[in-house]
Amino acid sequence: MNKIVSKEQLSDMVFRMRVESPLIAEERKPGQFIILSLDDNYAERIPLTIADADPKAGTITLIFQVVGGTTKRLSRLEPGDFIDNLLGPLGKATHIEKFGTVVCVGGGIGAAPLYPIAQAMKKAGNRLIVILGARNKSLIILEDEMKAMADEIIVCTDDGSYGKKALVTEPLRELCAKTPPPDLAVAIGPPIMMKFCSETTRPFKVPTFVSLNTIMVDGTGMCGGCRVTVGGKARFVCVDGPEFDGHLVDFNNMMQRLNSYKNSEKEHYDEECKLDAEIDRLEHKK
Repeated sequence: MNKIVSKEQLSDMVFRMRVESPLIAEERKPGQFIILSLDDNYAERIPLTIADADPKAGTITLIFQVVGGTTKRLSRLEPGDFIDNLLGPLGKATHIEKFGTVVCVGGGIGAAPLYPIAQAMKKAGNRLIVILGARNKSLIILEDEMKAMADEIIVCTDDGSYGKKALVTEPLRELCAKTPPPDLAVAIGPPIMMKFCSETTRPFKVPTFVSLNTIMVDGTGMCGGCRVTVGGKARFVCVDGPEFDGHLVDFNNMMQRLNSYKNSEKEHYDEECKLDAEIDRLEHKK
């Protein structure tokens, strides 16, 4: 059993949980993820990046956004509750070395999987520049944690409510246009954001990798649900990724496949919201 040790709400729909999982905490490397199912009677499996780990305490940190039924249920759990099934660490670890100057770009919840990568890049001796972006100030997460290790941090919001009023591609382009340009860019966030970050760095020939969060079922490469096209070839995010060369990913195909499940995801989420309302009603009756 995987006991929830702590829970914290980072923004309106984003939560951070520390969960007891000593074997995963010991083996996990930056860039890897887990797949969880909440219990044996509620079997939907979802991938979540391991945002941090403490091998001494035997815990891993999960940061998730409530977008569907499973994450809605997960957000109801409290310290002392258990998650029945955790599988991991899965996926290939991030290739970490001293590149020189590394720009890490996080869009919204993408700051969570970006954090362990940025941490490892800094530890390897790189000059670290972090760009965080979101629609508004309330959706910016992990700013303090990034500030504590980055050489430079740039915060952008679409509405200008905090930091610079801009998309993350604007400061990324400015950095790429400098002489010399960054040696590496890492972009993690919504698919459309990763696509345009990759297109921003392409003319400057700045190597760019992205971390893809696709549809997953088993996490072992057998189901084929996480198939993406990279460099014209089929790849499976769970075993070949989750990180790929952003200049080679067919983002349009990936987004089309993700959108095919939007209606089902919304229906599942709406069902959980009705359950929340019923729970509240029964609590008030007491």
